[in-house]
Amino acid sequence: MSDENGTPNPAAGPHPDPIRFFGTTWVDHSRGYLARRIGVATGSLAAAVVSCLVLRFAYQGLQIADVGGFVTLIMIVMFAVCSALAFRHTWDGFTKRPDPDRQASLRGLLAIGFVGSLLAYFFRALVEAPGEKLHREEYEEARTQYEKRTARRTGNPSKKRRRP
Repeated sequence: MSDENGTPNPAAGPHPDPIRFFGTTWVDHSRGYLARRIGVATGSLAAAVVSCLVLRFAYQGLQIADVGGFVTLIMIVMFAVCSALAFRHTWDGFTKRPDPDRQASLRGLLAIGFVGSLLAYFFRALVEAPGEKLHREEYEEARTQYEKRTARRTGNPSKKRRRP
């Protein structure tokens, strides 16, 4: 409370969590929010393209080593499946908090499918800051809960009903 009258202190309420590369600009889309989104989308797409080039070099290395078609096929399928799973997992992580135990168990798969994670980050940055929807829902819920708590505490004590 900021004074004796019971008015709430605005700085005492919940604060928004920062998002990587965006800080708290996602709350009111200020201070270069759009430019940051464009930069994040461009950066993640560029990183995905470079990653695909690195994977191509690995593929060419397997061809030079002449390991056979079966091993090459397994490698291609592994990266494709892991990238698809990483894309889905990363995309779902933008709308709900991931389970830490599941996250730990999928760490290797997500590392192999890093191209899928980069592409999910790119596509999400075209719409909003990655994770903005989740952070906004949590922040709005925290603000609502805070306002309910302060509304119960504040008010004119002379207007309260007396218990008989």
